[in-house]
Amino acid sequence: MTEESKPVEVSRRIEAPAALIFEILANPQRHMDFDGSDMLRGAVVNRPISDVGDTFTMKMYRLGRDYLMINYVVEFEPDCRIFWEPAPGDPLTAGGDPTKVGIPAGYRWGYILTPDGDDATVVTEVFDCGPLRQTLLREGGAWINGTNSVLESMTASLERLEKISTE
Repeated sequence: MTEESKPVEVSRRIEAPAALIFEILANPQRHMDFDGSDMLRGAVVNRPISDVGDTFTMKMYRLGRDYLMINYVVEFEPDCRIFWEPAPGDPLTAGGDPTKVGIPAGYRWGYILTPDGDDATVVTEVFDCGPLRQTLLREGGAWINGTNSVLESMTASLERLEKISTE
């Protein structure tokens, strides 16, 4: 794998069982609770993810604009891993082309859970940025909302996930 195609990953050991953490990750209504980018505004439907092929839509905010992202679940292994591919949920987010609404944008987000002793889990957040890699590198790793880097946002997400997993 070349550096160009290597996903961005951040890991954190959390003193909670993988099953509990996975339950939070598989519930889109909880994503806003641990979102380190501060872009999420909530899930459109209150239904947990249960398998590959599920979709969930998130209300989002970036650069002064509300928008929707449709997320297609592409990996789902209970208590171990969950990944989804985002797609624009409205024409403006799809670059003004309504035919691209709902078409995955070529990148994916996900989490890998690795048990680490009794009631502890190493959680790895993965951003496989695919075609966005060159844009992120040109922008010095700046996050899409222009405030945090991808790594800072991912680190903040895992810190927040730890907090809500251990309350």
